Amino acid sequence: MNPPQLPQEDFLRLLLQSEREILRYVMAIVPHPQDAQEILQETAVALWSRIADYDPALPFVPWACRFAANKAKQHLRTQGRWAGFLDDDVASLLLSRREQLTSQLDRRVEPLRDCLEHLPTENRQLVRDYYFERTSIEDISQRVGRSTEALYKSLQRLRSALMECIDGKLSRVEASS
Repeated sequence: MNPPQLPQEDFLRLLLQSEREILRYVMAIVPHPQDAQEILQETAVALWSRIADYDPALPFVPWACRFAANKAKQHLRTQGRWAGFLDDDVASLLLSRREQLTSQLDRRVEPLRDCLEHLPTENRQLVRDYYFERTSIEDISQRVGRSTEALYKSLQRLRSALMECIDGKLSRVEASS
């Protein structure tokens, strides 16, 4: 028996709402952001072509990530140096681990936003440019007049500071609960 058909508008809404989470999953598999973006687009096309197979009673993201894993494997196979990197066991392990960590990651989003807002403007812009806008480190380097090495070191320090900030906020919330 086929699952009930989800209206195309609802399917598109689910896909758009899940895009970042699917991209994070792909980026855990594929080493280059541009490749991950391309795989995300290929995944969206594959999902759209299989819209009739989706059961709206089941969670969307795990279903979509299975397609993304297949597209990532296809991509890695075509890249000679990455061939064999991702076998079915590894893909399954990544999907399972992502599902386990989703609630933990979701809990960290609001503290991350708060921690980002407390960064000095220059540092906040660096994080946004590199991680959210996906601006290359070379482009940022040219714009701000700093070496790529200095920017990588700044990003490393900022990641550590943000992690400490998030962990501190979460531990305070847990202590008050």
